[in-house]
Amino acid sequence: MRFMMLMIPGGYEAAAPGTMPPAEAVAAMMKYNEALKDAGVLITLDGLHPPSMGARVSFAGGKPVVTDGPFTESKEVLGGYWMIEVASREEAIAWAKRCPASGDEVIEIRQVQEMADFPPDVQQAAAGFNELQGKRQR
Repeated sequence: MRFMMLMIPGGYEAAAPGTMPPAEAVAAMMKYNEALKDAGVLITLDGLHPPSMGARVSFAGGKPVVTDGPFTESKEVLGGYWMIEVASREEAIAWAKRCPASGDEVIEIRQVQEMADFPPDVQQAAAGFNELQGKRQR
C-alpha cells in the first residue's frame, strides 16, 4: 500500500519567498529520511517552496484563471511530502509519528488509489494510466 505523508507547517501560508528551514531542523529531518530509506519504505520525498512563490489555476466558468501566491484564503498549505510503501495504514501512521516535526507542524496521511481499487468500468476508462506513470500493471 502506498501512502503520501503530507507535511503541513503552521504559518507557511504567509511565508516570504525564499523562506528556508533552519539547518538543525533539516539535519534532524535527514536522519528521519534516512531511516525511511534504510527500512525500504521510501519511494520519494520533496520539500516545497512557500505559496508566495506559487500560482493557482482555477476554472470558474470553465476558463482558466491564474492567481499568483500568496493565497490569502489559505489556512493550511503543504511544505513537503513523502511517498512511502508500507503494509498498512497503521504502519504509515507509525512512521509519521517518528518524524522530528515541530509543535506547529502536522502530517496528513493519505492512501494512494491503486488501479485495483476501482471498478472495471473505471479501470477501462483509465486504460494506459500505469504506462503514463512508467509503472507495471498492479
